[in-house]
Amino acid sequence: METASVLLQSRAIPFGFNLKGNQIISCRHFNKQFQSKGFCSQQSLKPIHNPSSFSLLPSPLRKTTRTQFLSPLKCSFSDIPSSDSRNPLLEPFKNLSFDSVKSTLSELTPIKIVKWVAIVSLGIAATKWTVNLVFNPFFWMYFSWSWLFWPWFVAIALALYGLYAFRKHSIGEASIVEQLAIVTSVFTWLTLVPPAYFNGYLEGWPFVFFFVYHYFFFFNVTVRKRLYGDYYARPHDPKWDVNPPKWYRLLFCVGVMVGHWLAAFEAPELHRIPGGWSNVGMWILIVVTLLMQYNSTLYLAKYSEKVAVPTAVVQFGPYRWVRHPIYASTMLLFATYCLALRAPLSLLFVVSVCLMYYEQKAKLEEVLMIETFGESYSGYASKVRCKFIPFIY
Repeated sequence: METASVLLQSRAIPFGFNLKGNQIISCRHFNKQFQSKGFCSQQSLKPIHNPSSFSLLPSPLRKTTRTQFLSPLKCSFSDIPSSDSRNPLLEPFKNLSFDSVKSTLSELTPIKIVKWVAIVSLGIAATKWTVNLVFNPFFWMYFSWSWLFWPWFVAIALALYGLYAFRKHSIGEASIVEQLAIVTSVFTWLTLVPPAYFNGYLEGWPFVFFFVYHYFFFFNVTVRKRLYGDYYARPHDPKWDVNPPKWYRLLFCVGVMVGHWLAAFEAPELHRIPGGWSNVGMWILIVVTLLMQYNSTLYLAKYSEKVAVPTAVVQFGPYRWVRHPIYASTMLLFATYCLALRAPLSLLFVVSVCLMYYEQKAKLEEVLMIETFGESYSGYASKVRCKFIPFIY
């Protein structure tokens, strides 16, 4: 035999040696070869009669040197399961026996049996109802309408929380988040709920005015932040808290709410309201409304103490055109909402409600201004004759 191959395979050594007469050991696992001078000679290999005594090294070297490629594997086997391999789902049944079940059943009373039967019956009924609902295609259609387009349960929950926050606000304990919840719940039921109720979905202008209303009615808070560094109202002389009677204010709130619902009822379907360039006029009115409200609040704050108490007659900014630009901007906001929804009759209704309320409020304020500033305010009123609408009223 000219050449001989010996392939050693082991679990501890995952490669084999190919020994040939050219004194080259081939480690095929690493695809490398290296010369060997002491491992084998050029004489032919003889058969191995005792495989256990086979070694690649000469016997003198075998006694003094030990070559170990990998550390020996340590393996053990046991038929006793360890604590880590226990199934936690089977732990409650480990100590379960016939006697324990018998003792538990013997402790049952008729009341407990009725209670557990009722619980199991309700569970089965709820499971059956849930399964039928999940596999009902009409459920997913209605669910998409109520959640993706209009979540009624969110509006109702927000309204309930708004009433709770309003009760705390009435006793002076509402936080900033609770005050924001009051405003958000009111605007939700003004701009989102009515069109959602009459259309079944929401898109377009209702979303726009929901955020515009927030931005509009928070200008007063923004001015406080700009002047004082926080959002809290300052205590002031209560004589400047000029308001009509409570029943009159309640009628005004109801009238504004009814006007918004009438606008949603009168308006065409939301997808029929034209878009594009036909709404440029609406966006101009929105910008004018926001600018009028912000500039009116800012000029009034510059000539006022603690924002709400005027120290002089303001005759700059929007006050050059009307005597009550803040009220005028509020009416213009409601009118723009009705115009955007293409509801002219609702526009007349809302403007009439606002004129009746703000007319009474403006009369009380002007009497107080004349008592405080005298001829200064009388001269301003004679120069600026219009109260709310420039050149008209």
